[in-house]
Amino acid sequence: MPVKEALRRAGPSALIGLALVFGALSVGYAWGVARHLRQDARDMSRLFGYVFGGLSDPRPDAGTDALLELAAQIRALGIPIVVTDAAGRVAALDNVPPAVATDTAVVRRFVARLDAVNEPIVQPGVGTIHYGSVPIARRLGRLAALQGGVLLCLVALVVWAVRSRVAAARDRLWVAMARESAHQLGTPLMSLTGWIAYLRENPGVPIGELADHLGADVERLERVAKRFERIGRPPRPEPVALGAVAERVVRYFQQRLPTLANPVTLTLQAAGPGPTVAGDPVLVEWALEALVKNAVDALSGRGGRVEVRVEAGSDRAAARVSVRDDGPGIAAAVRAQLFEPGVSTKPGGWGMGLALARRIVEQQHGGRLLYHGAGPGTTFVMEFPATSA
Repeated sequence: MPVKEALRRAGPSALIGLALVFGALSVGYAWGVARHLRQDARDMSRLFGYVFGGLSDPRPDAGTDALLELAAQIRALGIPIVVTDAAGRVAALDNVPPAVATDTAVVRRFVARLDAVNEPIVQPGVGTIHYGSVPIARRLGRLAALQGGVLLCLVALVVWAVRSRVAAARDRLWVAMARESAHQLGTPLMSLTGWIAYLRENPGVPIGELADHLGADVERLERVAKRFERIGRPPRPEPVALGAVAERVVRYFQQRLPTLANPVTLTLQAAGPGPTVAGDPVLVEWALEALVKNAVDALSGRGGRVEVRVEAGSDRAAARVSVRDDGPGIAAAVRAQLFEPGVSTKPGGWGMGLALARRIVEQQHGGRLLYHGAGPGTTFVMEFPATSA
């Protein structure tokens, strides 16, 4: 297995493992910080009580003892402190590394690091106080780093999940497109194959009698080739008479509907060749054909009625083509993903027709493809911006 493929497969598990490790360490650090803060609260309360008691004590040296105890408690907090006089000499220091206490050059560098963290305090009569952070601040910094690691792992997992979902959708799209192209080409090719077999069995048949049928199949192949050529390109802005397109699609399907067992009736309601929209007639015809085919397939095995209706909107700003069937309808669980590639309600369906129809209507023609499931059957409506031509 290639190294890249192995890393791709093992990456999510490794990220989850890292997130769990960072999360466990983060929880442990947070618990330790909380315990330390509770201990500090107890120590400060005890110190307050001791100082208050010392100030209230009538003994002459009680106040001094309280101040000394206060200084000891502050040193016990672990804050690194260096006190320098007006000449810059070290007057006192505490909670510093051993090397700092013995080397003057090291002390200066240590003081510079303290001043970079906190601005020094000038105390008259004492000198300049240079101080660092309490140890708990460093633990909080480590805690923030651990939480940042958890966040990065989660972000990486989200990115991986999104990319995997996109890749899976792209794979489904390619598979569905391949199947759709095979289906689109298969019908005229099968017809041509049948006519060739017929000619071989009947060599004396005049070619003129078959010319119309063969020409229709060749024309169908040309239209299929044009469809796949144009699906990824901007639509050609030419007038499209929706009534004429619908009449052509209905006539094509009417010759191929079941008429004996479980017959299907396909009708067209259109007032002439209009209304007219701007777009690509090849793609518009493809979208309508996909909707009609879905409606006919929904009635497969039970029979019924499919109605195609072409009409202009009430405000004349839109033109609509609706395809309605009186079949069983679409299950509610599928409706949210109805227009996604690879999603189909039919056994063995490829889930490409509605996805292509929506892309053609909405992305390439600025219209809308709507689904209406109220009542018996199913209705799909293609809505296009109308033109005056």
